[in-house]
Amino acid sequence: MSRRYDPERRQRIIDAAIRVVGRGGIAGLSHRTVAAEADVPLGSTTYHFASLDELLVAALRQANEGFAVAVRASGVFDDPECDVAGELARLTGEWLAKDRTGVELEYELYLAALRRPALRPVAGEWCAGIAELLAPHTDPVTARALLALLDGICLQVLLTDTPYDVDYARVMLARLIP
Repeated sequence: MSRRYDPERRQRIIDAAIRVVGRGGIAGLSHRTVAAEADVPLGSTTYHFASLDELLVAALRQANEGFAVAVRASGVFDDPECDVAGELARLTGEWLAKDRTGVELEYELYLAALRRPALRPVAGEWCAGIAELLAPHTDPVTARALLALLDGICLQVLLTDTPYDVDYARVMLARLIP
């Protein structure tokens, strides 16, 4: 029996893992649930991802692209004279308003790194990527502080169901910029 060539299978498995986590959290993730969601044989998930941590790393890497892609696509940080605090506050508000479920998923996968050390480097990649975009406008320590503040604001919005306040975020971010 010949193998069926399916170059998109790995990506479908990652997409399925993201949907499974989005519906039921990381606790609902297993090779079996992902295989069923992706409509692939169970052996395909273990072929492409030997462990759930490997699958979570791939899912986190893909999910983390949301905010970073939005920031890069905006092009605002290409301008050396941009209002860093104002633009970060605005972009964060747009990101939160666009797809709350996707944002919640990103944070769930991001925070899973607390208990799953294999995810920590991927969480660090996200921080480094955004900090790199901010580098021309501030120093590395301030860039990390800006990201930490944004994480805190976003978590408060997500956990308390309070509306995102772009003006508050802008003022707080501006306090960190020398």
